[in-house]
Amino acid sequence: DEEEDYMSDLFIKQDVRPGLPMVRRVKEAIQKEEKQREANEKNRQKSIKEEEKERRDLVLKSALGNENKGFALLQKMGYKSGQALGKSGEGIVEPIPLNIKTGLSGLGHEELKKRKAEEKLENYRQKLHMKKQANEQAADQFRIRFKNKQEERKMEGDLRKSQRACQQLDMQKDIDVPKETWFWIEPEEEDKKDEEDKEDECTSSDLSVSEKLHLLTAYLREEHFYCIWCGTTYEDSEDLSSNCPGDSAADHD
Repeated sequence: DEEEDYMSDLFIKQDVRPGLPMVRRVKEAIQKEEKQREANEKNRQKSIKEEEKERRDLVLKSALGNENKGFALLQKMGYKSGQALGKSGEGIVEPIPLNIKTGLSGLGHEELKKRKAEEKLENYRQKLHMKKQANEQAADQFRIRFKNKQEERKMEGDLRKSQRACQQLDMQKDIDVPKETWFWIEPEEEDKKDEEDKEDECTSSDLSVSEKLHLLTAYLREEHFYCIWCGTTYEDSEDLSSNCPGDSAADHD
């Protein structure tokens, strides 16, 4: 056991006569404290509520006697103590218990309190459900954005691939100027000197990546009989239409 503080009441009140064993002194101190506590309980004046409760419990524990008018009437009709009520004895044996109301609240307060607690719990559940739905919607939107971003990056890669192929095939046919400025991959540091080039650049920027890819692949198929997804240059339009699955990545998947 832990040592008690030498300044505590347990050590101050104990007998410290020379030669008295320590264990005995501790036991005597504990006994003194217990006796003092019991004396305080006996001398404590009981409150009105405590006295009422003791009297009520005493009356409820005692059985009904002949002096009770209701019990006397039952005995005249043939009822015996300990017998169940009813003609065939199917009723209750013990009296209906009392529901003692000790608080100062009005009638129906407990029901109102219970209903408010249930409403509060239901509101909490609804908030959890709404929060769960919001999290699920946010996750769905993130997945959609992520998928769209991946598809956009894939189309950008297909567009660059088409631009390189278009530039190479055009040069093989001695075409020095692309049909559209963005049909070829332009050097990043090339100076834009002509106003027409600037206007063409603005016009091309109005097109989306998917629109550019559609126009460029259509040009490659019509002009060079080339499919970027097949990676093949066909002999003519008939060979292209008969051997190439389609004019989009989805057709080739």
